[in-house]
Amino acid sequence: MKAEAPQTIYLKDYTPFGWHVESVHLTFRLAPNSTRVLSKIRFAPNPDAPAQDFFLHGEMLKLIGAKIDGAPVTPDVTDEGLTVTVPSGAFLWEAEVEIDPKGNTALEGLYMSNGMYCTQCEAEGFRKITYYPDRPDVMSTFTVRIEGDEKVKLSNGNPQEAGEGFAEWHDPWPKPAYLFALVAGDLVNFPGAFTTMSGKEVELNIWVRPGDEDKCAFGMEALKKSMKWDEDVYGREYDLDIFNIVAVDDFNMGAMENKGLNVFNSSCVLASPETSTDANFERVEAIIAHEYFHNWTGNRITCRDWFQLCLK
Repeated sequence: MKAEAPQTIYLKDYTPFGWHVESVHLTFRLAPNSTRVLSKIRFAPNPDAPAQDFFLHGEMLKLIGAKIDGAPVTPDVTDEGLTVTVPSGAFLWEAEVEIDPKGNTALEGLYMSNGMYCTQCEAEGFRKITYYPDRPDVMSTFTVRIEGDEKVKLSNGNPQEAGEGFAEWHDPWPKPAYLFALVAGDLVNFPGAFTTMSGKEVELNIWVRPGDEDKCAFGMEALKKSMKWDEDVYGREYDLDIFNIVAVDDFNMGAMENKGLNVFNSSCVLASPETSTDANFERVEAIIAHEYFHNWTGNRITCRDWFQLCLK
């Protein structure tokens, strides 16, 4: 089959999304080839946006079912997303989709890396996870429940609850979908802690595969120095209870500034005197600082559209 030519996007065609996203709740039931993603998203009309059809991006998704305010609906689904008629006021959108992380060789959305679940959603990868307005100017709070047998289950924000076969996370700060992250697998943590300028204790972790713990000490110190520098120079205190870094062998970028859960290519965070040069150490320190600083300058001040990518 011949691939279709990419569709050209023009800045002049930008219009605000027609609805505010008031909250997002996602449940992931992990399975290598058949992960189920259940979404509950509260929408409210955006009075500053022009009239438009209700369209949600979605790619490589198998729609199992959808509801609006509890009533089943049948959207018009294409390879790019779905369109459906919605109420004139606020409403609750629910959808269940099935995705194939193991078969996802694009390394965008949710994919598997040597048995570990991982995400990469910048710039437009979230649409491969569930139906959503996948654009940087649409921001919302996220609550995430991860169900599966994996030893460690991580997402953005603060941990809420965990038990046999599940973990729940809540990010209280609105973010665009490209900053969403999920990691689940057989990982061990190199722990640390940082006391902020107001006296709050923040839990720090660098999560790695077993056997790589001895390559994390330099990265942890670089993280602490970055947190202190942002306080000393700009008065910017870290705004969650926990900060996690994960090292992934098959990550398709150097690193990614997902809120509270930075995902790194292993080469950009792991270092030891036995295996690393001075240049390697400098690179690790610079990238850890870069991704941490995104927390305020880049994440909280996000792009209106991807034509503004240079501002990040």
